[in-house]
Amino acid sequence: MPIPFFDLTRQNSALRKELDAAISKVIDGGQFILGENVAALEKEFAAYIGTKDAVGVASGTDALHLALKACGIKQGDEVITSPFTFVATAEAIAYCGATPVFVDIEPNTFNIDASKITRKITKKTKAILPVHLYGLACNMAEIGKIASEHGLKVIEDCAQAAGATFQNKQVGSFGDAGCFSFFPTKNLGCFGDGGLVTTNDDKIADELRVLRGHGSRKTYHYDIIGYNSRLDELQAAIIRVKLPHLEKYINSRREIAARYAQKLKDLAGLRLSAEPSGFRHTYNQFTVRLNKRDALFEDLKNKRVGAMVYYPLSLHLQKAFAGLKHNAGEFPECEKAQAEVISLPIFPELTEDELGKVVLAVREFSDK
Repeated sequence: MPIPFFDLTRQNSALRKELDAAISKVIDGGQFILGENVAALEKEFAAYIGTKDAVGVASGTDALHLALKACGIKQGDEVITSPFTFVATAEAIAYCGATPVFVDIEPNTFNIDASKITRKITKKTKAILPVHLYGLACNMAEIGKIASEHGLKVIEDCAQAAGATFQNKQVGSFGDAGCFSFFPTKNLGCFGDGGLVTTNDDKIADELRVLRGHGSRKTYHYDIIGYNSRLDELQAAIIRVKLPHLEKYINSRREIAARYAQKLKDLAGLRLSAEPSGFRHTYNQFTVRLNKRDALFEDLKNKRVGAMVYYPLSLHLQKAFAGLKHNAGEFPECEKAQAEVISLPIFPELTEDELGKVVLAVREFSDK
């Protein structure tokens, strides 16, 4: 049998009775937009992250976009971020009419290199948007210090990192806003698109609620040009079923990652990603580096072992961002990573037998 890169059916099967009951309750209640489940999830998720408030929106991309808007990012501003990330990170900046300013990554964590941020700050810089990639937090102490010294907003991209911690504090609670995605493949996923923004700032929370509902505070009265970006009741109900299980899912992912690391650590040329002291990695992805990545990817495909490459082309080299006029070689660590990274199957229900077969396939390739 093929070994899937990700299999959501196993998790849903285990929760089927709870999910059916939650979905049926929404259907019977007849309210599908901004109802009791959205309100309850906002409170429950804020409590989990440790923030004063949380605002549900339609997707992780919208979470980034509306958070930037609520933090005052506008035409002509600059926002510092990583080019080694999903396109939504920089897209959201562009949606605001602002310019993404890229900073290279750390080779061992794949996260933005905080030591290189200050040199990119200009008079136009208004925010830093760190990406907690693969489920590992950025160095938020250093980023927070830089932001404070320069009067910058911090908007965290937590799309892959719900439950990740730095110095025992949850991502999404460090900056002015934390942006989460509930896309099905995330470690906390719904049955479609969904997102949420956490914040400790009452003004930002209020602005987010206005922005997500067409710019309205009072029905059919519009204070600003807003958006249609509301987390629906069905998705909120599904997330509420899964949220109490998130810590268990994270622990399972961490156990699987530890077994992978133990079984693969001696392979020549294979480099494991780091989990520095003081960080808790949630392993939304288990990503390794290998010079012969493309050959391994094809070999695993032929052996029916799921694998993915996140990401094969950094944003500074993408056609969509050609207007930024970046050239190959500007961000060498990103470009090395894009040629070497490969993510192996990891999800809470991955069996020991499946893990063993993945390890065997990788080791067989290494022995060639």
